[in-house]
Amino acid sequence: MITDLTKEHPDKILWRFLLPLMISVIFQQFYNIADSMIAGKFAGESALGAVGASYPITIIYMAFAVGMNLGASVVISRLFGAGDKAGLRRAVSTAFISVLVLSVVLSVFGYFCSGAMMRWIHTPEDIMADGVLYLKIYVYGLSFLLFYNVCTGIFTALGDSKTPLYFLIGSSLGNIFLDYLFVAQFQWGVAGVAWATFLAQGVSAVLAFLTLWRRLAAYTRELERQPLFDRSLLWRIISIAVPSIMQQSVLSVGNLFVQEIVNSYGSAVVAGYSGAIKLNTFAINTFMTLGSCLSSYTAQNLGAGKPARLSLGFRTGIKLAEFAALPFVILYFVFSRGMMGLFLNAESEEAIHAGMAFLRIVSPLYFMISIKLMTDGIIRGSGAMAYFVAATVPDLILRIGFAHLLTPKFGSTGIWMAWPFGWFAATALTILFYRKVIENCNYRTERIKVRK
Repeated sequence: MITDLTKEHPDKILWRFLLPLMISVIFQQFYNIADSMIAGKFAGESALGAVGASYPITIIYMAFAVGMNLGASVVISRLFGAGDKAGLRRAVSTAFISVLVLSVVLSVFGYFCSGAMMRWIHTPEDIMADGVLYLKIYVYGLSFLLFYNVCTGIFTALGDSKTPLYFLIGSSLGNIFLDYLFVAQFQWGVAGVAWATFLAQGVSAVLAFLTLWRRLAAYTRELERQPLFDRSLLWRIISIAVPSIMQQSVLSVGNLFVQEIVNSYGSAVVAGYSGAIKLNTFAINTFMTLGSCLSSYTAQNLGAGKPARLSLGFRTGIKLAEFAALPFVILYFVFSRGMMGLFLNAESEEAIHAGMAFLRIVSPLYFMISIKLMTDGIIRGSGAMAYFVAATVPDLILRIGFAHLLTPKFGSTGIWMAWPFGWFAATALTILFYRKVIENCNYRTERIKVRK
């Protein structure tokens, strides 16, 4: 169902729009966590460590997928808000052609460079082979990953948050079933985890693509045949996608440096961090999904010439984000041992304690970082990508710098203690940039009115 986000009050339209996406991200992260749970419980601590050690590298690939998702979503939201059906159809086909080429390049690079990347971050030898195996199977499915994310971005741009939910529920349940079948029953170890993700994601991507194409054909039925590729629209998509990819890649490279420090403490700490970072990613991706909804909301309203609605949407987004943060803080801070017990058996005491320390240090800051990610959504939807990227660099520098500074005294706990410094700086900068974006959007709209 296609929904116009430019009319009703945000308190009504955003709540209805965001709820299916909230459920979607819960399912998505649940099956990501299930990978690690099943690996840790049925294949052992080393398997969990291997999946976790490769995780910062897979996040770099995910950065490309999310960047293309955001680029397509913002551009198509603008075209939809402006009522430009012809441009919208060209933008969709251009986005898919672009990700097809990108996925081939990334797949070739990933297959031949997996071992080098794992060695670069000094992965412990006892989990190196499994980590490289997981990565090589993972890159087979990069086309599915990119296509699915672009489909989701387009659905979101059109105000449809329910269709991606249906596909994600099916994919999540299928992934969990295949994880259990391949790892617990067939004893395929880390390879089973990777193949389960490949198959579940592949089916979901194909079904999402076919559904989207059929729906767009009905929406633009009256139009004459359009070119499949539009260079000007590609540059508009890239102008949003590339800064998004850079921002997330910078964080991912930062996470590689963090992973290198974690790896120096041995496979037990690596396993504990692997479980804890999956839980942390669950929370962060929930907030990021809310922020991406604000991007679509912002782009549609700017396309319709209604910048006054941005502040209203932002306030609604903050309320939603704080509401979403509360259960994560309670679960991760109060029940941290139980949460780590999802991944590790009782005898892995050192790994459990490492994960618990991470969760208890980071989780209270979710109330703050969720505000930052809501603000990102407005900035990204407005197209002010320089601001979006600029708020990321201090987070990276401070997190790595303080990790090196604190570990000599506090050991592996010092790595977790570095997180708050980066998050404080990034949040402060983002709020400052948000105010500038609102001022600029209002100013541009007033100038347009004067010219008319």
